[in-house]
Amino acid sequence: MSQTIRLEITPPLAELILDQPQRRNALSLDMWAMLPGLIAEANAHPDVKVIILHGGGGGVFAAGADISEFPVIYGTEVAARHSGATIARALSALEDSPKPVIAAIEGACVGGGVSLAVACDLRMANAAASFGITPAKLGLVYPPEDMQRLADLVGAATAKRLLYTGRIFSAADALNMRLIDEVVDAPSILTAARELAREICSVSQWSVRATKKMLRGFRNGAGAGSNAAAELFLEGFANPDFAEGVDAFLSKRRPDWKVK
Repeated sequence: MSQTIRLEITPPLAELILDQPQRRNALSLDMWAMLPGLIAEANAHPDVKVIILHGGGGGVFAAGADISEFPVIYGTEVAARHSGATIARALSALEDSPKPVIAAIEGACVGGGVSLAVACDLRMANAAASFGITPAKLGLVYPPEDMQRLADLVGAATAKRLLYTGRIFSAADALNMRLIDEVVDAPSILTAARELAREICSVSQWSVRATKKMLRGFRNGAGAGSNAAAELFLEGFANPDFAEGVDAFLSKRRPDWKVK
């Protein structure tokens, strides 16, 4: 199997690692195609609670798509449709992962790198990270789902400015526009991401996954008053973590969560 992207599992964490440092983690079509299977494997592991996506600690997250492939993978309408669908499946797999996904960003996060990051639940970057969404510099338009995710995070006006200009901007700018959630001053972005992941691991995983499911429903058009949202809320009172959480609180002890 190609090692340009790989999965490492050290319960309770799984790490999806972009591992093509010689090409600054440029995203090939093969890498996109591998993502859904790796995400499914992480979700299927009974001891994994949180997934971290990162660039291997080599100073770059992902410098964009592998443009050297473009004449082939976008050379005909059939090829373009196939390539677009492959990439869309990978991003949907990230977004739809039942277990939360954290993007730990260092260095360049451009084009397809931003697409990866915005499909994750949370995004944290080191102060030296840089960002750009550059299809206009290649005579392209950003894929529809990627554009929607971007606009959901930063608002339509900011999304237009980023896409119309293709400019490169700093982690501080990304934080100000809410593209990312946190800028980390610590030497290692991975250390900070693992700390956040373990904090998430310490609470009820039923609650975490149900929260993600409800928010995902909102994005797909299910309002707060929908039957699905109401049923999920009520289900919380019947799940085993609720009884454990209340008893642990009243007993002043650490909860032993039942949903793993």
